[in-house]
Amino acid sequence: MANAPLVNGLDDSNRIDLVKLPEPDVSGKPVTGERYYSSDFMQQEWDHIWTKTWLIAGLEEQLPEAGDRITCEIGKESILCTRDNEGKIRAFYNVCQHRGNRLVHEESGNGRNLACNYHGWKFKLDGELAFVPDHKNFLEGNPCGKLRLKELPCTVFAGFIWYSMDEDVMSLEEYLGPVYSQINTYDLSRMKRTHWVTIEGDFNWKIVQDNFNESYHLPFVHIGAHHVMEQSYKHCQMDIFEKEGHARMIMPGAKPTVGLRGDFDTTKELLKEEFEFWGLDPETFREDPQSMRKAMQKIKREQGAERGFDYSGMHDEQLTDHFHYTIFPNLSLSLKPDGCIFLKATPHPTDPSKCYFDTWFLMWFPDNATEYYAAAMEDMVDLDVKVPHIAGKVREVSCGPVIDDDVRVWSTQQTGLISKGYTGSYMADQEKRVQFFHEEVDRYIAKGEAKG
Repeated sequence: MANAPLVNGLDDSNRIDLVKLPEPDVSGKPVTGERYYSSDFMQQEWDHIWTKTWLIAGLEEQLPEAGDRITCEIGKESILCTRDNEGKIRAFYNVCQHRGNRLVHEESGNGRNLACNYHGWKFKLDGELAFVPDHKNFLEGNPCGKLRLKELPCTVFAGFIWYSMDEDVMSLEEYLGPVYSQINTYDLSRMKRTHWVTIEGDFNWKIVQDNFNESYHLPFVHIGAHHVMEQSYKHCQMDIFEKEGHARMIMPGAKPTVGLRGDFDTTKELLKEEFEFWGLDPETFREDPQSMRKAMQKIKREQGAERGFDYSGMHDEQLTDHFHYTIFPNLSLSLKPDGCIFLKATPHPTDPSKCYFDTWFLMWFPDNATEYYAAAMEDMVDLDVKVPHIAGKVREVSCGPVIDDDVRVWSTQQTGLISKGYTGSYMADQEKRVQFFHEEVDRYIAKGEAKG
């Protein structure tokens, strides 16, 4: 996939490097089933992966004002994020420093301080202890000015609130490596969440990341996807950022799979809404459906600015293709120029055969947009209306038609991985990203145990 011509004077150093990365060596060691259900392995992951990496708590848009706070759950921990009176976003362990009560119980809220409902201790938004009842009753003196909430490394990037439970963690920019600047070209901070679903899944978190590290399953799990997106590894570019442990997959979109014959009407219907928005008639591509992609790139480049989109820092390929990043350990970002599907799996507090899985849809709306369609409310709502958080158990709540296809397979795969009849993986070369991911898991565990 060649680099596009320069756009608006930008050279390629300011845009995504599309050059295919060298393939790292992988051992080919079978990925065995106990990794997905062993409590001992789950504890190793907690000690050496979850407490050592950068993770996402939520969106910056959830904390617009001083006093706003959100909580997020990760394993047995609860993380509290606040915006303090100086406008800084901070992350803390969500635990009172008096006798360990959970400090904030709601998912989101606002207040001048953080008050414990057990004994009335109050902490400032920056974590400092500000008030305790009967402060003269403490033998060691008033704890105010001595105690504060345990704070975590925290930063805001691409509209996400990132935190780490490792006090000595490297900077997020170093942790993400080349991925940092690449996803930044999409200006995710301008996007608005229009869909937010969390399910308690009956599958291990690694099954989720395995799935989003390959496209081998697409023709069989997502039956209709080949009508609008290239699926074959022969036409997708798959890269591994070996040093950082992340990966990407570039999947040509806005056109049917190269090998697809006939059934143009399905392709036309699936692309109808997008093509109408940009003033293209899909019918004109009936004799040459492969030309749809280039035509869409051309018209987006010509009309993007006047329609409120800034594509100046993007390659032509980014205007149509799916740039899919898997960020170690548990994030997947499927990026288009005007939207992002955010996918996150986090471990269950006690059961390795379960996890929590988040699906967010983020959309970039033109400057003149005033409302959006919220699927959870089945209606158009004002842009300033926050999408509700829908949560429930697997199969009780829908993540959306495409992601639901994946979820159904994850549940049946977990039951198979527990079977004595499963002796370990036998992977194709196009599944190298899956193999690399598991070897990265092993490297983190080995590195942590060596230090311990």
